[in-house]
Amino acid sequence: MVPKTRRAFMSDVGRGMLATGLGVALADDLGFSVAFAEQGVESIPLGQYAGLVELMRNTPAPKLQPLLAEKLLKGETDVKTLIGAGALANAVTFGGCDYVGFHTAMAMLPSLEMSGRLDGARKPLPVLKVLYRNAQQIQNVGGASKTTLRAIHEAEHAAEHAAEHASAADLGTQIRDACRKPDVDLAERLLATVGDSPRDAFNALQPAMQDDLNVHRFVLAHRAYGLVNLLGKDYSYSLLRQCVRFCVDQERDRVRHNYPESPLRALMPKLLDQYKLAGKSLGNRDPGDEAVDQLSEAIYKGPNQRSAEAVAAALAEGIDPEVVGEAISLAANRYVLRQGAGNWRTHGDAAGVHSSDATNAWRNMARVAETRHAVTGLIVAAYHVGVQSPPFNTPPYPTDEHRALVKVQDAPGLLAETDDAIRHNDQPRATAAIQVYGERGYEVEPVLALLLKYAVSEDGRLHGEKYYNTVCEEYRTTRPAFRWRQVVALARVTASAYGYNREDKHGFRAAGYEEACKLLGVES
Repeated sequence: MVPKTRRAFMSDVGRGMLATGLGVALADDLGFSVAFAEQGVESIPLGQYAGLVELMRNTPAPKLQPLLAEKLLKGETDVKTLIGAGALANAVTFGGCDYVGFHTAMAMLPSLEMSGRLDGARKPLPVLKVLYRNAQQIQNVGGASKTTLRAIHEAEHAAEHAAEHASAADLGTQIRDACRKPDVDLAERLLATVGDSPRDAFNALQPAMQDDLNVHRFVLAHRAYGLVNLLGKDYSYSLLRQCVRFCVDQERDRVRHNYPESPLRALMPKLLDQYKLAGKSLGNRDPGDEAVDQLSEAIYKGPNQRSAEAVAAALAEGIDPEVVGEAISLAANRYVLRQGAGNWRTHGDAAGVHSSDATNAWRNMARVAETRHAVTGLIVAAYHVGVQSPPFNTPPYPTDEHRALVKVQDAPGLLAETDDAIRHNDQPRATAAIQVYGERGYEVEPVLALLLKYAVSEDGRLHGEKYYNTVCEEYRTTRPAFRWRQVVALARVTASAYGYNREDKHGFRAAGYEEACKLLGVES
């Protein structure tokens, strides 16, 4: 008998479990190999998700979708488990450093939220859509042969961890500085010293997250922490490592192209000192609707340094950080409503969608972060909103001219008008119908249900799921006087996205959507 190493033994176990679960012929047909099983044990810990992760990393999207649908229909799995496995497959493969990959990671939790809004056989559709996208991109980079996140063996690094931890005056600052070097190995080892508290690890990441401007940097951190809450603390380090790698990757790109450092690095200490915010207890004052709208307008008008200063001043004055976040969100919303005239593309990586998603991420992170990080995070959020300078000077949608296009007033008629406008990519008419609907005091849920249908069926240029979830959350956390602006913005973005694929060619549904409908036995 030839003695086996633990690694070889685990490889055989992995192959055996996969073949048993799928059948040997199917496993061979799908291309599962010894190479993958041996490589797989070097990736991050996968626990109960290992079999599904292997399936997702080895199977082309058109073959994977029927397998997942069958498992769902037989009750062998559920959408929550599939999202957990999809998130881990994504992390193993991309590690936060692939454009389509990290966009797909950021869509995982929103797709699960969208699933919860659907009834019956349609519930899995948004999850299957995002997992289809995930599988496509995994195969595009080489499938199971591509592994970015590998296991860090604690026994090999225990001494280094102990030394680094003992000398750490501020672990978050050390991680940030390692990302600036840029030294991904050091940054990851430092993060590993945090211990088993996901929230402590998340706080340790904040200085790095706030060190430069990038919507994906912000949203990835927010969604990674959300996935930790979904999967459990055993996966915390693996998921949050992606944020470290993103920051290092962005810094390398900055150095490679000789771009200047982010002005935030000099501005933040100045604002904290000027407004005496370091160590300050935050207030809970709500200055009222008019003051919030004025703060929102000031943030929108910028330029970005002035936007950041307006938020620093508001926090120093004792305004509740939740109210400050609300004003930043309304400023971002102005971009969607003012972004160009006619059929200007407002979906995908548009200024308004980016600003809104980034602000939503910062508002959520501020709710769970330490006070000092909540303060600086909201300042970063305002600075990011003000990046588009000068802002759009076009009037917000819908204008009086747009409203004149809508002839009906009853709720069913206005929903039908919106539906027709979306199918004709008529952004002015869609926003006008929804504005009138809101002014007449009709319930919001039928509107969100209508727009959800298209958030699932359309491509959205990688942003559809995130932005739909952003609007639903921001509607709930915005005061009644202004919250309908969020829904109007979603109507505009939905009308913009209808029928367009990622290459902006018209006449397409989201990849895999129609096939998923057939598999689940529902109308497309």
